Amino acid sequence: MKVLLGAFGDPGHAFPAIALGVALRSAGHDVVVETWQRWRPEVEAEGLTFAAAPEYDVFPTQGRHLKPYEAVARATVDTRPLVAELRPDVVVADILTLAPALAGELEGVPVATLIPHVDPRPAPGFPPYSVGARLPRTALGRAAWDTLAPLVRRGLVQGQGELNETRRRLGLPALGHLHGGISRRLCLVATFPQLEYPRPADTAPNTHVVGPLLWEPPTEDVPLDFGDPTLPLVLVAPSTAQDKTHRLLRAAIAGLADLPVRVLVTTNRRALTDPVPELGANTRLVDWVSYARTMPHCDVVVTHVGHGTMVRALASGCAVVAVPAAGDMNENAARVSWAGAGVRLPRRLCTPAAVRLAVGRALEQPGLRERARELRAWIDTADSGARGVALIEALARDTPSGLPALDTAPPPAPKTR
Repeated sequence: MKVLLGAFGDPGHAFPAIALGVALRSAGHDVVVETWQRWRPEVEAEGLTFAAAPEYDVFPTQGRHLKPYEAVARATVDTRPLVAELRPDVVVADILTLAPALAGELEGVPVATLIPHVDPRPAPGFPPYSVGARLPRTALGRAAWDTLAPLVRRGLVQGQGELNETRRRLGLPALGHLHGGISRRLCLVATFPQLEYPRPADTAPNTHVVGPLLWEPPTEDVPLDFGDPTLPLVLVAPSTAQDKTHRLLRAAIAGLADLPVRVLVTTNRRALTDPVPELGANTRLVDWVSYARTMPHCDVVVTHVGHGTMVRALASGCAVVAVPAAGDMNENAARVSWAGAGVRLPRRLCTPAAVRLAVGRALEQPGLRERARELRAWIDTADSGARGVALIEALARDTPSGLPALDTAPPPAPKTR
């Protein structure tokens, strides 16, 4: 096959797409990855073909605003020639990257969606995505959340209208269902099934939870020969994008200084603008670590719970102390707590004393690390990449290649005001 993968350029989206690309290449397929220019060296180092994705700022640019769906329309126009030239058997588009999916549809190519985190679509009884609430355990709790369903649906209907307007501009027909940016032919959810709330099949048609798709750029090993090697090792892995003042890093350094543990703290290459607390004798501060090679030696990972960091910790058998900072981190914290593999600490309680208590709980309650080790055992046998490849191959077989493109030409890029 020839496969075009389109991915948003943030690491949490680009890395799973690259992992899927590596799996496809290993299966003998030709893969082009369209993502941000910053990842060209890494993509090409993996033997994949790189294509630069259009990068539009949806914030004020040159004194003008570019609305998100205006950016999608422009990016689709820019991406369509790539699809037309490549003639891929399948386009796999990241959930935040609609342009390759729409360009594939215009060119008559089957399209799949990659969701590189838990499935955000609602279902009866679910709390709204990203509020950080766990799945209710009682019928009364489910009924309470259902009272918010009309409000959630209102937002989804608004998004449906914006997407259909974009489709109209491109010459595509309107869709009558919600979540039109997610393919109904094939959707790959790249997370642990143990983190997914049970849902009716009709809320997510042709959706497969394949397991985490893990990849990271190559980097040097960080020596772990510090402190007493018999003590548990705690990794403090803050977000690369959130918590600009390093609140979590500072709280962890101060709170864990006198615990009977070894503490490895990484800044994730984000400058420390103010002095950090004095490092305890059990603590080492570094600029960057390989999660893939470091986490298997750890017992607990303290993190803002970006999805990639969370699933890497669980895949390494580590209990998670989840201190969400923003966005879907609240959802990830709820899921890892619900799955019984971590401790959740609200951001407002991110203090040295609270971090110390949370890490102590993660170490003292054996069930948390036992659950994490169960997830590690699951992913060791699941082969998420191979499962994703098999599903993409099946989609290509079910759809004849070379389908005619829609008999419409895209209009000029929409003007901004």
